[in-house]
Amino acid sequence: MTVRVDLNISLDGFATTTGQTPENPFGDDWGRLVEAYTATRTFRARVLHDASGEGTAGVDDQYAQAYFAEVGAEIMGAGMFGLHAAGGDPDWRGWWGDEPPFHCPVFVLTHRPRPALEMAGGTTFHFLAATPREALDLALGAAGGKDVRIGGGATVVREFLKAGLVDRLHVAIVPILLGRGIRLWDDLRGFEDGYSVTSEPAESGVTHLTFSR
Repeated sequence: MTVRVDLNISLDGFATTTGQTPENPFGDDWGRLVEAYTATRTFRARVLHDASGEGTAGVDDQYAQAYFAEVGAEIMGAGMFGLHAAGGDPDWRGWWGDEPPFHCPVFVLTHRPRPALEMAGGTTFHFLAATPREALDLALGAAGGKDVRIGGGATVVREFLKAGLVDRLHVAIVPILLGRGIRLWDDLRGFEDGYSVTSEPAESGVTHLTFSR
């Protein structure tokens, strides 16, 4: 059982973008940040439910396959679920569609808990106000011996990294400069101590960097 993270970040370390609007909730730069990942065959099949077999099949797709493999529970922030876009709407069901790609229990960290939300495909969202350690204990108990992934966003991931709770961090470093947003590495000086580090270039120009305890 491993506690792990997978994130896309820019060359200057930003894992989020800016300029979001109600009409463009991810911002103009988000597509650039995740372009190589969303082009993969695995993403198209798992997230878009595209059964055509289209999409890239190189190194980026290998990491996309690993992203979903052996995950028994997920932890994410309210923003990744989309609560900030919902206001106080009790009927908001997130922006992952009727069948989210997680297929496991998902624990959403929020200051405004709400009843659990069961979706198609085996995903159930649980909303809770908890510390990283408390949330991780719940997720480990629900994971059935499989891995727990800290899904994001960057602020949530950084809290788990600072608390020393992550066994493996994989970052896909995308060759773009954003200059603004939320940086993954802030307040993490010396984080690499105690981890072995590997890197692998992809055909897209993305570099996959992995820190493993």
